[in-house]
Amino acid sequence: MTPPPRALIVVLALAGITVSLQQTFVIPLLPHLPELLHTTSGNASWAVTATLIAGAVSIPIAGRLADTRGKRRVLLWCLSLLVTGSAVTALSTSVGWFVTGRALQGTAAGVVSLGISLLRDHLPPRRLASATSVMSTSLGVGASLGIPLSALLAQYTDWRVLFWTAGGLAAAVGVLVVLVVPRSHRPQGGRFDPLGALLLSGALVCLFLAVSRGGAWGWAGGLILGSSAVALLVLFGAWELHTPQPLIDLRVSRRPQVLLTNTASLVFGFAMLTNSLVFTQLLQTPATAGYGFGESMLVAGLLQAPGGVCMIATSPVSARMTVHFGPKITLMAGALVLACSYGFAALWHTQLWQLLVCTVLVGSGIGLAYGAMPSLVMDAVPVGQTAAANGLNNLCRSLGTSTAGAVTGLILTAGTTTVSGRAVPDPAAFTTVLLAGAAAALLALVVAAFIPARPHATRVRETTPETAGRVLEA
Repeated sequence: MTPPPRALIVVLALAGITVSLQQTFVIPLLPHLPELLHTTSGNASWAVTATLIAGAVSIPIAGRLADTRGKRRVLLWCLSLLVTGSAVTALSTSVGWFVTGRALQGTAAGVVSLGISLLRDHLPPRRLASATSVMSTSLGVGASLGIPLSALLAQYTDWRVLFWTAGGLAAAVGVLVVLVVPRSHRPQGGRFDPLGALLLSGALVCLFLAVSRGGAWGWAGGLILGSSAVALLVLFGAWELHTPQPLIDLRVSRRPQVLLTNTASLVFGFAMLTNSLVFTQLLQTPATAGYGFGESMLVAGLLQAPGGVCMIATSPVSARMTVHFGPKITLMAGALVLACSYGFAALWHTQLWQLLVCTVLVGSGIGLAYGAMPSLVMDAVPVGQTAAANGLNNLCRSLGTSTAGAVTGLILTAGTTTVSGRAVPDPAAFTTVLLAGAAAALLALVVAAFIPARPHATRVRETTPETAGRVLEA
Protein backbone atom coordinates (compact mmCIF):
# COMPACT_ATOMS: atom_id res chain seq x y z
CA MET A 1 0.00 0.00 0.00
CA THR A 2 1.37 3.42 -0.98
CA PRO A 3 1.73 5.76 2.01
CA PRO A 4 0.33 9.33 2.01
CA PRO A 5 2.69 11.47 -0.11
CA ARG A 6 3.20 14.00 2.67
CA ALA A 7 4.30 11.33 5.17
CA LEU A 8 6.73 9.85 2.64
CA ILE A 9 8.25 13.26 1.87
CA VAL A 10 8.59 14.19 5.55
CA VAL A 11 10.29 10.93 6.53
CA LEU A 12 12.76 10.97 3.64
CA ALA A 13 13.53 14.67 4.19
CA LEU A 14 14.18 13.93 7.88
CA ALA A 15 16.61 11.21 6.78
CA GLY A 16 18.44 13.71 4.58
CA ILE A 17 18.62 16.32 7.34
CA THR A 18 19.86 13.75 9.86
CA VAL A 19 22.68 12.63 7.59
CA SER A 20 23.74 16.17 6.70
CA LEU A 21 23.73 17.17 10.39
CA GLN A 22 26.62 14.82 11.14
CA GLN A 23 28.81 16.60 8.59
CA THR A 24 28.79 19.82 10.64
CA PHE A 25 28.31 18.41 14.15
CA VAL A 26 32.06 18.13 14.66
CA ILE A 27 32.93 21.73 13.68
CA PRO A 28 32.58 23.30 17.18
CA LEU A 29 34.78 20.53 18.60
CA LEU A 30 37.68 20.90 16.16
CA PRO A 31 39.68 23.43 18.26
CA HIS A 32 39.28 21.21 21.33
CA LEU A 33 39.84 17.74 19.83
CA PRO A 34 43.64 17.73 20.32
CA GLU A 35 43.12 18.18 24.05
CA LEU A 36 40.13 15.84 24.32
CA LEU A 37 41.80 13.00 22.39
CA HIS A 38 45.41 13.71 23.45
CA THR A 39 46.64 14.17 19.90
CA THR A 40 47.94 16.81 17.50
CA SER A 41 45.91 19.31 15.49
CA GLY A 42 46.95 17.55 12.27
CA ASN A 43 45.64 14.20 13.49
CA ALA A 44 42.44 15.79 14.80
CA SER A 45 41.69 17.29 11.38
CA TRP A 46 41.17 13.74 10.10
CA ALA A 47 37.81 13.89 11.86
CA VAL A 48 36.62 15.95 8.87
CA THR A 49 38.80 14.42 6.16
CA ALA A 50 37.75 10.84 6.96
CA THR A 51 34.07 11.76 6.70
CA LEU A 52 34.56 13.45 3.33
CA ILE A 53 36.49 10.52 1.88
CA ALA A 54 34.06 7.88 3.18
CA GLY A 55 31.13 9.87 1.81
CA ALA A 56 32.76 10.31 -1.59
CA VAL A 57 33.45 6.58 -1.89
CA SER A 58 30.05 5.44 -0.64
CA ILE A 59 27.79 7.75 -2.68
CA PRO A 60 28.28 6.11 -6.13
CA ILE A 61 28.44 2.61 -4.64
CA ALA A 62 25.23 3.10 -2.68
CA GLY A 63 23.52 4.50 -5.77
CA ARG A 64 24.39 1.47 -7.89
CA LEU A 65 23.48 -1.00 -5.14
CA ALA A 66 20.14 0.78 -4.74
CA ASP A 67 19.31 0.39 -8.42
CA THR A 68 20.23 -3.31 -8.41
CA ARG A 69 19.31 -4.46 -4.88
CA GLY A 70 16.54 -2.12 -3.76
CA LYS A 71 16.54 1.53 -2.66
CA ARG A 72 14.74 1.08 0.66
CA ARG A 73 17.12 -1.69 1.71
CA VAL A 74 20.24 0.36 0.93
CA LEU A 75 18.73 3.40 2.68
CA LEU A 76 18.33 1.33 5.86
CA TRP A 77 21.92 0.07 5.50
CA CYS A 78 23.16 3.67 5.35
CA LEU A 79 21.18 4.68 8.43
CA SER A 80 22.48 1.63 10.29
CA LEU A 81 26.06 2.61 9.49
CA LEU A 82 25.32 6.13 10.72
CA VAL A 83 24.03 4.75 14.04
CA THR A 84 27.09 2.50 14.37
CA GLY A 85 29.51 5.29 13.50
CA SER A 86 27.87 7.66 15.97
CA ALA A 87 28.17 5.11 18.76
CA VAL A 88 31.82 4.38 17.96
CA THR A 89 32.60 8.13 17.95
CA ALA A 90 30.75 8.78 21.21
CA LEU A 91 32.56 5.91 22.96
CA SER A 92 36.02 6.65 21.53
CA THR A 93 38.93 7.44 23.83
CA SER A 94 41.60 7.82 21.14
CA VAL A 95 41.90 9.64 17.85
CA GLY A 96 42.00 6.35 15.93
CA TRP A 97 38.59 5.21 17.13
CA PHE A 98 37.18 8.74 16.75
CA VAL A 99 38.25 8.93 13.11
CA THR A 100 36.94 5.41 12.48
CA GLY A 101 33.54 6.42 13.82
CA ARG A 102 33.52 9.56 11.71
CA ALA A 103 34.35 7.49 8.61
CA LEU A 104 31.42 5.17 9.34
CA GLN A 105 29.18 8.21 9.69
CA GLY A 106 30.38 9.45 6.32
CA THR A 107 29.25 6.26 4.57
CA ALA A 108 25.65 7.43 4.99
CA ALA A 109 26.19 10.36 2.62
CA GLY A 110 24.14 8.76 -0.17
CA VAL A 111 20.84 9.03 1.73
CA VAL A 112 19.70 12.20 -0.07
CA SER A 113 20.11 10.73 -3.56
CA LEU A 114 18.42 7.50 -2.39
CA GLY A 115 15.51 9.53 -1.02
CA ILE A 116 15.07 11.35 -4.34
CA SER A 117 15.01 8.01 -6.16
CA LEU A 118 12.40 6.60 -3.77
CA LEU A 119 10.22 9.67 -4.35
CA ARG A 120 10.40 9.07 -8.08
CA ASP A 121 9.24 5.48 -7.51
CA HIS A 122 6.26 6.22 -5.29
CA LEU A 123 4.91 9.72 -5.98
CA PRO A 124 2.62 10.87 -8.78
CA PRO A 125 4.33 13.22 -11.24
CA ARG A 126 2.38 16.26 -10.07
CA ARG A 127 3.99 15.92 -6.62
CA LEU A 128 7.47 15.00 -7.82
CA ALA A 129 8.90 18.48 -8.46
CA SER A 130 8.00 19.83 -5.01
CA ALA A 131 9.05 16.61 -3.26
CA THR A 132 12.48 16.41 -4.90
CA SER A 133 13.00 20.10 -4.13
CA VAL A 134 12.37 19.48 -0.43
CA MET A 135 14.54 16.34 -0.42
CA SER A 136 17.46 17.96 -2.20
CA THR A 137 17.31 21.05 0.00
CA SER A 138 17.47 18.89 3.14
CA LEU A 139 21.20 18.52 2.51
CA GLY A 140 21.75 22.25 2.92
CA VAL A 141 19.20 22.60 5.72
CA GLY A 142 20.94 20.00 7.86
CA ALA A 143 24.33 21.57 7.27
CA SER A 144 23.02 25.03 8.21
CA LEU A 145 21.24 23.86 11.35
CA GLY A 146 24.01 21.51 12.41
CA ILE A 147 26.46 24.25 13.40
CA PRO A 148 24.19 26.13 15.85
CA LEU A 149 22.76 22.90 17.26
CA SER A 150 26.17 21.35 17.82
CA ALA A 151 27.53 24.62 19.26
CA LEU A 152 24.64 24.72 21.72
CA LEU A 153 25.12 21.10 22.79
CA ALA A 154 28.91 21.43 23.01
CA GLN A 155 28.68 24.55 25.17
CA TYR A 156 26.18 23.20 27.72
CA THR A 157 26.73 19.40 27.68
CA ASP A 158 29.49 16.83 27.31
CA TRP A 159 30.92 16.54 23.79
CA ARG A 160 29.85 12.90 23.52
CA VAL A 161 26.21 14.01 23.66
CA LEU A 162 26.66 15.38 20.13
CA PHE A 163 27.24 11.93 18.71
CA TRP A 164 24.69 10.14 20.88
CA THR A 165 22.20 12.69 19.55
CA ALA A 166 23.22 11.98 15.94
CA GLY A 167 22.93 8.23 16.51
CA GLY A 168 19.57 8.57 18.24
CA LEU A 169 18.17 10.68 15.42
CA ALA A 170 19.39 8.17 12.82
CA ALA A 171 17.83 5.26 14.74
CA ALA A 172 14.50 7.08 15.04
CA VAL A 173 14.50 7.91 11.33
CA GLY A 174 15.32 4.29 10.52
CA VAL A 175 12.20 3.18 12.41
CA LEU A 176 10.12 5.74 10.49
CA VAL A 177 11.54 4.47 7.19
CA VAL A 178 10.51 0.91 8.08
CA LEU A 179 7.00 2.06 9.01
CA VAL A 180 6.34 4.57 6.22
CA VAL A 181 8.53 3.91 3.17
CA PRO A 182 7.30 0.97 1.05
CA ARG A 183 9.58 -1.32 -0.85
CA SER A 184 10.36 -0.03 -4.33
CA HIS A 185 9.17 -1.74 -7.45
CA ARG A 186 11.17 -4.83 -8.29
CA PRO A 187 14.84 -3.69 -8.50
CA GLN A 188 16.58 -3.81 -11.84
CA GLY A 189 18.93 -6.58 -10.69
CA GLY A 190 22.19 -7.37 -12.43
CA ARG A 191 25.76 -7.73 -11.24
CA PHE A 192 27.63 -5.23 -9.15
CA ASP A 193 30.85 -3.89 -10.70
CA PRO A 194 33.57 -4.51 -8.07
CA LEU A 195 36.51 -3.46 -10.27
CA GLY A 196 34.77 -0.23 -11.23
CA ALA A 197 34.00 0.46 -7.57
CA LEU A 198 37.64 -0.19 -6.62
CA LEU A 199 39.04 2.08 -9.34
CA LEU A 200 36.59 4.90 -8.60
CA SER A 201 37.13 4.60 -4.85
CA GLY A 202 40.90 4.82 -5.30
CA ALA A 203 40.54 7.87 -7.54
CA LEU A 204 38.19 9.62 -5.11
CA VAL A 205 40.41 8.89 -2.11
CA CYS A 206 43.42 10.40 -3.91
CA LEU A 207 41.37 13.35 -5.12
CA PHE A 208 39.86 14.19 -1.73
CA LEU A 209 43.21 13.75 0.00
CA ALA A 210 44.77 16.13 -2.51
CA VAL A 211 42.01 18.69 -1.93
CA SER A 212 41.72 18.44 1.84
CA ARG A 213 45.29 17.52 2.87
CA GLY A 214 47.42 18.67 -0.05
CA GLY A 215 48.25 21.97 1.63
CA ALA A 216 49.45 20.27 4.81
CA TRP A 217 51.54 17.72 2.90
CA GLY A 218 53.11 20.22 0.51
CA TRP A 219 52.73 20.79 -3.21
CA ALA A 220 54.72 17.68 -4.10
CA GLY A 221 52.36 15.45 -2.13
CA GLY A 222 49.33 17.18 -3.62
CA LEU A 223 50.73 16.77 -7.15
CA ILE A 224 51.35 13.06 -6.64
CA LEU A 225 47.86 12.52 -5.24
CA GLY A 226 46.26 14.56 -8.02
CA SER A 227 48.17 12.69 -10.73
CA SER A 228 47.17 9.36 -9.18
CA ALA A 229 43.54 10.44 -9.13
CA VAL A 230 43.64 11.37 -12.82
CA ALA A 231 45.30 8.07 -13.78
CA LEU A 232 42.75 6.04 -11.84
CA LEU A 233 39.87 8.03 -13.34
CA VAL A 234 41.18 7.31 -16.86
CA LEU A 235 41.35 3.58 -16.05
CA PHE A 236 37.89 3.74 -14.52
CA GLY A 237 36.46 5.43 -17.62
CA ALA A 238 38.03 2.90 -19.96
CA TRP A 239 36.68 0.00 -17.91
CA GLU A 240 33.18 1.45 -17.55
CA LEU A 241 32.83 1.95 -21.29
CA HIS A 242 33.63 -1.70 -21.98
CA THR A 243 31.91 -3.57 -19.15
CA PRO A 244 28.30 -4.62 -19.85
CA GLN A 245 27.03 -3.63 -16.37
CA PRO A 246 29.01 -0.57 -15.26
CA LEU A 247 28.98 1.08 -11.84
CA ILE A 248 28.16 4.40 -13.58
CA ASP A 249 26.85 4.42 -17.12
CA LEU A 250 29.19 6.98 -18.66
CA ARG A 251 27.23 6.97 -21.91
CA VAL A 252 24.27 8.39 -19.99
CA SER A 253 26.45 10.61 -17.77
CA ARG A 254 28.02 12.32 -20.77
CA ARG A 255 24.68 13.42 -22.17
CA PRO A 256 24.80 17.23 -22.29
CA GLN A 257 21.97 17.71 -19.79
CA VAL A 258 23.58 15.37 -17.22
CA LEU A 259 27.17 16.47 -17.81
CA LEU A 260 26.44 20.19 -17.64
CA THR A 261 24.16 19.78 -14.61
CA ASN A 262 26.88 17.90 -12.74
CA THR A 263 29.44 20.53 -13.73
CA ALA A 264 27.17 23.31 -12.51
CA SER A 265 26.58 21.34 -9.28
CA LEU A 266 30.31 21.05 -8.65
CA VAL A 267 30.88 24.79 -9.08
CA PHE A 268 27.73 25.64 -7.13
CA GLY A 269 28.89 23.37 -4.30
CA PHE A 270 32.03 25.47 -4.06
CA ALA A 271 29.99 28.66 -3.81
CA MET A 272 27.38 27.48 -1.30
CA LEU A 273 29.85 26.87 1.55
CA THR A 274 31.65 30.21 1.32
CA ASN A 275 29.49 32.21 3.72
CA SER A 276 29.66 29.54 6.46
CA LEU A 277 33.44 29.40 6.27
CA VAL A 278 33.92 33.17 6.18
CA PHE A 279 31.26 34.41 8.57
CA THR A 280 32.02 31.83 11.25
CA GLN A 281 35.62 33.06 11.45
CA LEU A 282 34.78 36.74 10.96
CA LEU A 283 32.29 36.72 13.83
CA GLN A 284 34.83 35.11 16.15
CA THR A 285 37.67 37.48 15.21
CA PRO A 286 38.42 39.75 18.23
CA ALA A 287 36.78 43.17 18.06
CA THR A 288 40.17 44.71 18.89
CA ALA A 289 41.27 43.82 15.36
CA GLY A 290 39.07 46.65 14.11
CA TYR A 291 37.00 44.47 11.77
CA GLY A 292 36.00 41.46 13.88
CA PHE A 293 32.88 40.99 15.99
CA GLY A 294 34.35 39.11 18.99
CA GLU A 295 31.35 36.76 19.22
CA SER A 296 31.25 33.19 20.55
CA MET A 297 30.98 30.03 18.46
CA LEU A 298 27.35 29.75 19.55
CA VAL A 299 26.48 33.18 18.11
CA ALA A 300 28.46 32.42 14.96
CA GLY A 301 26.55 29.18 14.58
CA LEU A 302 23.16 30.78 15.21
CA LEU A 303 23.76 33.16 12.31
CA GLN A 304 23.58 30.13 9.98
CA ALA A 305 20.09 29.15 11.17
CA PRO A 306 18.17 31.78 9.11
CA GLY A 307 19.82 30.41 5.99
CA GLY A 308 18.46 26.95 6.73
CA VAL A 309 14.98 28.38 7.31
CA CYS A 310 15.16 30.19 3.97
CA MET A 311 16.15 26.97 2.20
CA ILE A 312 12.98 25.35 3.52
CA ALA A 313 10.87 28.40 2.60
CA THR A 314 12.16 28.57 -0.98
CA SER A 315 11.72 24.85 -1.70
CA PRO A 316 8.06 25.24 -2.80
CA VAL A 317 9.07 28.33 -4.81
CA SER A 318 11.72 26.24 -6.56
CA ALA A 319 9.15 23.56 -7.33
CA ARG A 320 6.68 26.05 -8.82
CA MET A 321 9.39 27.65 -10.94
CA THR A 322 10.49 24.23 -12.15
CA VAL A 323 6.95 23.32 -13.21
CA HIS A 324 6.26 26.61 -14.99
CA PHE A 325 9.67 27.57 -16.39
CA GLY A 326 11.72 24.37 -16.22
CA PRO A 327 14.54 23.33 -13.86
CA LYS A 328 17.20 25.05 -15.97
CA ILE A 329 15.74 28.52 -15.31
CA THR A 330 15.33 27.67 -11.62
CA LEU A 331 18.98 26.63 -11.32
CA MET A 332 20.12 29.80 -13.08
CA ALA A 333 17.96 31.93 -10.75
CA GLY A 334 19.50 30.26 -7.70
CA ALA A 335 23.03 30.85 -8.98
CA LEU A 336 22.23 34.51 -9.72
CA VAL A 337 20.85 35.07 -6.19
CA LEU A 338 23.97 33.44 -4.73
CA ALA A 339 26.31 35.60 -6.85
CA CYS A 340 24.50 38.79 -5.84
CA SER A 341 24.58 37.86 -2.15
CA TYR A 342 28.35 37.32 -2.17
CA GLY A 343 28.89 40.49 -4.16
CA PHE A 344 26.90 42.37 -1.53
CA ALA A 345 28.89 40.77 1.31
CA ALA A 346 32.24 41.49 -0.37
CA LEU A 347 31.36 45.21 -0.31
CA TRP A 348 29.58 45.34 3.05
CA HIS A 349 30.42 42.99 5.93
CA THR A 350 31.18 45.31 8.83
CA GLN A 351 27.73 45.15 10.48
CA LEU A 352 25.88 42.13 11.84
CA TRP A 353 22.76 42.94 9.83
CA GLN A 354 24.81 42.85 6.62
CA LEU A 355 26.01 39.32 7.39
CA LEU A 356 22.43 38.33 8.19
CA VAL A 357 21.17 39.67 4.85
CA CYS A 358 23.83 37.70 2.99
CA THR A 359 23.01 34.53 4.94
CA VAL A 360 19.32 34.86 4.10
CA LEU A 361 20.05 35.44 0.39
CA VAL A 362 22.51 32.53 0.27
CA GLY A 363 19.93 30.21 1.83
CA SER A 364 17.33 31.36 -0.69
CA GLY A 365 19.68 30.81 -3.63
CA ILE A 366 20.63 27.34 -2.42
CA GLY A 367 16.98 26.44 -1.92
CA LEU A 368 16.16 27.43 -5.48
CA ALA A 369 19.11 25.69 -7.11
CA TYR A 370 19.19 22.50 -5.07
CA GLY A 371 15.54 21.84 -5.82
CA ALA A 372 16.17 22.03 -9.57
CA MET A 373 19.27 19.82 -9.87
CA PRO A 374 17.56 16.42 -9.35
CA SER A 375 14.85 17.30 -11.88
CA LEU A 376 17.47 18.07 -14.52
CA VAL A 377 19.21 14.75 -13.86
CA MET A 378 16.03 12.64 -13.74
CA ASP A 379 14.77 14.14 -16.99
CA ALA A 380 17.79 12.69 -18.78
CA VAL A 381 18.28 9.21 -17.28
CA PRO A 382 16.24 5.98 -17.35
CA VAL A 383 14.25 5.08 -14.24
CA GLY A 384 16.58 2.14 -13.54
CA GLN A 385 19.56 4.49 -13.16
CA THR A 386 17.91 7.17 -10.99
CA ALA A 387 19.80 6.40 -7.77
CA ALA A 388 23.20 6.12 -9.44
CA ALA A 389 22.68 9.33 -11.46
CA ASN A 390 21.52 11.33 -8.44
CA GLY A 391 24.39 9.87 -6.44
CA LEU A 392 26.87 11.15 -9.01
CA ASN A 393 25.26 14.60 -8.86
CA ASN A 394 25.47 14.55 -5.06
CA LEU A 395 29.13 13.53 -5.33
CA CYS A 396 29.86 16.51 -7.59
CA ARG A 397 28.34 18.85 -5.02
CA SER A 398 30.39 17.23 -2.24
CA LEU A 399 33.57 17.64 -4.25
CA GLY A 400 32.73 21.31 -4.75
CA THR A 401 32.20 21.95 -1.03
CA SER A 402 35.39 20.08 -0.14
CA THR A 403 37.35 22.16 -2.63
CA ALA A 404 35.81 25.30 -1.14
CA GLY A 405 37.02 24.29 2.31
CA ALA A 406 40.56 23.70 1.10
CA VAL A 407 40.79 26.87 -1.02
CA THR A 408 39.22 29.03 1.68
CA GLY A 409 41.64 27.65 4.25
CA LEU A 410 44.61 28.49 2.03
CA ILE A 411 43.40 32.06 1.39
CA LEU A 412 42.55 32.80 5.01
CA THR A 413 45.85 31.45 6.34
CA ALA A 414 47.95 33.10 3.62
CA GLY A 415 47.06 36.60 4.84
CA THR A 416 47.00 36.85 8.63
CA THR A 417 47.57 39.45 11.29
CA THR A 418 48.28 39.05 15.01
CA VAL A 419 45.68 40.33 17.47
CA SER A 420 46.17 39.83 21.23
CA GLY A 421 48.72 37.12 20.50
CA ARG A 422 46.36 35.28 18.14
CA ALA A 423 46.79 34.95 14.38
CA VAL A 424 43.59 35.90 12.54
CA PRO A 425 42.87 36.42 8.82
CA ASP A 426 43.22 39.99 7.63
CA PRO A 427 40.29 41.89 6.02
CA ALA A 428 41.58 41.42 2.47
CA ALA A 429 41.53 37.62 2.91
CA PHE A 430 37.85 37.65 3.88
CA THR A 431 36.99 39.86 0.91
CA THR A 432 38.95 37.63 -1.47
CA VAL A 433 37.06 34.50 -0.38
CA LEU A 434 33.70 36.25 -0.79
CA LEU A 435 34.66 37.41 -4.29
CA ALA A 436 35.74 33.84 -5.10
CA GLY A 437 32.31 32.64 -3.99
CA ALA A 438 30.61 35.22 -6.21
CA ALA A 439 32.79 34.19 -9.17
CA ALA A 440 31.95 30.50 -8.61
CA ALA A 441 28.23 31.28 -8.52
CA LEU A 442 28.51 33.28 -11.76
CA LEU A 443 30.39 30.39 -13.38
CA ALA A 444 27.61 28.02 -12.30
CA LEU A 445 25.13 30.44 -13.92
CA VAL A 446 27.07 30.40 -17.19
CA VAL A 447 27.36 26.60 -17.23
CA ALA A 448 23.64 26.22 -16.46
CA ALA A 449 22.80 28.53 -19.38
CA PHE A 450 24.18 25.91 -21.79
CA ILE A 451 22.06 23.05 -20.38
CA PRO A 452 19.63 21.95 -23.13
CA ALA A 453 16.14 23.24 -22.46
CA ARG A 454 13.63 20.61 -21.40
CA PRO A 455 11.11 19.89 -24.16
CA HIS A 456 7.62 21.10 -23.34
CA ALA A 457 6.32 17.55 -23.85
CA THR A 458 8.19 16.29 -20.82
CA ARG A 459 6.60 18.79 -18.45
CA VAL A 460 4.92 16.99 -15.57
CA ARG A 461 1.31 16.28 -16.38
CA GLU A 462 0.74 12.52 -16.06
CA THR A 463 -1.08 11.11 -13.06
CA THR A 464 0.49 7.70 -12.48
CA PRO A 465 4.03 6.57 -11.66
CA GLU A 466 4.01 4.24 -14.67
CA THR A 467 3.28 6.97 -17.20
CA ALA A 468 5.71 9.26 -15.41
CA GLY A 469 8.44 6.71 -15.86
CA ARG A 470 7.82 6.56 -19.60
CA VAL A 471 7.91 10.34 -19.94
CA LEU A 472 11.03 10.74 -17.81
CA GLU A 473 12.82 8.11 -19.90
CA ALA A 474 11.98 9.92 -23.14
